[in-house]
Amino acid sequence: MSGGVDSSVAAYLLKRKGYSVIGITLKLWQSSECKDEKPKSCCSADSIRDAKDACAKLKIPHYVIDCAERFKIEVIDNFLDNYGKGLTPNPCIICNERIKFPFLLQQAKALGADYIATGHYAKCCYSIKSRGFLIREATDKNKDQSYVLFSLTQDILSHLKLPIGYYNKDAVRRIAKRLKLNSYKRKESQEICFVKNDDLKGFLKENLKGNIKPGRIKDEEGKVLAQHQGTCFYTIGQRRGLRIPYGKPIYVVDINPKTGDIKVGDYAATLKRTIRVRDVRWSSPPDRKQQYFNANVKIRYKHEKAKAKLKIMSSKTCKVTFLKPQNAPTPGQVAVFYDRDKVIGGGWID
Repeated sequence: MSGGVDSSVAAYLLKRKGYSVIGITLKLWQSSECKDEKPKSCCSADSIRDAKDACAKLKIPHYVIDCAERFKIEVIDNFLDNYGKGLTPNPCIICNERIKFPFLLQQAKALGADYIATGHYAKCCYSIKSRGFLIREATDKNKDQSYVLFSLTQDILSHLKLPIGYYNKDAVRRIAKRLKLNSYKRKESQEICFVKNDDLKGFLKENLKGNIKPGRIKDEEGKVLAQHQGTCFYTIGQRRGLRIPYGKPIYVVDINPKTGDIKVGDYAATLKRTIRVRDVRWSSPPDRKQQYFNANVKIRYKHEKAKAKLKIMSSKTCKVTFLKPQNAPTPGQVAVFYDRDKVIGGGWID
C-alpha cells in the first residue's frame, strides 16, 4: 500500500469480497531520505501516514517493511548503469520484476497470506489455452498498466489479485471519497520516484560523475553540429533541448556511448520498421513449431499498439517487423507483445 487511492481502494474491494486483508508498505529509502521533501514518493512520510490511515479506516493491520538496500542495488544502480551505457531504462518495470512483486510475495507468505494484491490497472487471469496465468489490459484503457507487468513470473501471477483492473479511475476515486480516505484527492505523479524534483539531468550528474561521456553531435552526413556534455543526457527520438539551429526540426536518431557521438536527423530518420528484442519473457509462449507469428506490439508505456510480425530467433530473442514504421524504438526500453487484450510476452529493445 503506497498510500495512494488505487492501492487503498484495492484493499477495500478485497475485504468487501470476504478476504482477510493486511496492508504492507514497502519502504524504499533510508530513514534519512524518506522525508516530506519527497511528497510524491511511495514511501515519503506523507505516503506512509496515508497508508496507515487507510488501513485504520478499513480496520486491517498495517506493516512497513524496509527494502531500501535491495531497492538501491536492484533498481537505482541498474538505472544508472543503463544510462551510462547509452540506454534509456524503465525503472518501474525493473522494480516490479525484482522488488515489488517478488519481495512483497515473500513478505506476505511470512505473514501467513495466500495472495498479494496491488492497485495496478490490469487484470490477472488463468488461461486454459496456455495452461497458465497471464495479464490482460484493464477495463479503463486510459489507465491500463499491463505494459509494466509483462515480466511477472507464473509463481507471482498465480498468487496475484488485481481488483482495480475492473474499474475506471473515476469510480475508484468515488469509492475512496465515500470511505473518507485521504488519498481520494491526492494527485498522481508520473515522475521517477527516486529522482528528486523530476531533475533527471541533475540526478545523473550527481551519481554518474566519471562515467559521463561527452562528445559531438553530428548530422546524418557526419557533419559536426555541436558538442554535448554527456550521452546520458539524451535519448533516442528526443527533439527538445538540442538547441541546434538547423532550419528544420531534428531528433536524436543514434547514441554511441563508446565514442560519445550523437547522431541527429529529421523525423523520418527516427522511424524504424524492424527491431531486435532480447531477454524475452513469455506468459503465453507461441507454438514451438511456429517461427513466425503475428502480434500487436507496444514500444512505450503510452504507445499505441502496432501490428507486427515476430520472428523467433531463439528462446530469449526475437525480431519484430512492424507493418508500419514506428517512431523512435529506444534501446533499453521494453517491447510488449499482445494478442488482443492479452499480454503474451515482451523483452528489451536492442
